[in-house]
Amino acid sequence: MTIENAAFERYRRSPNERTTLLRLLLGTAIVVAFWMASTALVLFAGTYAYIVWRLPGPSTGQYMQDFLASPVGILTALTSFAGIWIGLWVAMRFVHGEPLSALVGASRRISRGGFIKGLIAVLITSLFSEVLLYCLQPEIGRGSIAFSSWLLFLVPIALLAFLQTSSEEALFRGYLLRGLANRFRSPLVWAVLPGLLFTSLHWSSAATLPINACVLVSIAAFALLLTLLVYVTGNLGAAFGAHLGNNLTGFLLISHQEGYNSFALFVAKPLEGPGWTTWDAVLIAAIGIASTLVTMLLLLHPRSPLKVGPDDRSI
Repeated sequence: MTIENAAFERYRRSPNERTTLLRLLLGTAIVVAFWMASTALVLFAGTYAYIVWRLPGPSTGQYMQDFLASPVGILTALTSFAGIWIGLWVAMRFVHGEPLSALVGASRRISRGGFIKGLIAVLITSLFSEVLLYCLQPEIGRGSIAFSSWLLFLVPIALLAFLQTSSEEALFRGYLLRGLANRFRSPLVWAVLPGLLFTSLHWSSAATLPINACVLVSIAAFALLLTLLVYVTGNLGAAFGAHLGNNLTGFLLISHQEGYNSFALFVAKPLEGPGWTTWDAVLIAAIGIASTLVTMLLLLHPRSPLKVGPDDRSI
């Protein structure tokens, strides 16, 4: 399986001369500031509305946690990722003097074929991993949401999930990867550093150390795949689709996190809950890695109908 790098080389060389390391650090600080501001606005304004309007959801007395675990809290929390897009626009426009569209690829358009193939491949392998997880821990029950309500929220959740996943890809596999690759040739810099930052954000204080470790290993493997997709295609389209497919499975099909199960048809034993052993964690990590490897084969094997290629067809 040969991987050409011509498309990535075009993407790597696309930044202008204003993409210096100092400006990249400044731009990253701007994005983080807008992200934190939008998150704070959502948390405090949403919690206030949750208390005053007595919106439906849990009532444990921990108002912010109750708000975030409620259906409206989940929807509102996803909107906070708009802060990343706003920050990226400000950084690209005023720090680098480039259009925001430059982040998605050298063509400045999202690859339609890559997005669809990435989405389909991860939806397939997510089902594969869920079967393996069921064999490990068959405690799966029907979620609290009615099927009619699930259908009603299907499109809004998908759109908000795309807002979340696309903003993360634009930051970690777009802004940071593109900027660092323009300045450094070594993938230990432009691939590993953004991947480690992305992975570290998934640490959960509510989970045990073995479960945290297994989740981080799985996330790191998935981040490596997303980086590889950008390397092969020179475009964020496939990474957009793959990341969206991964999160849609957790939001809408089978939830493994207690705080994000309001819209899932089925609910599994929460990873942050008790009862998981170290051996369970090892097996969960192995399932995550296996799922990522299968996704890699679906998207990169020459004979796969879902094989992605250089950025040549765009939206």
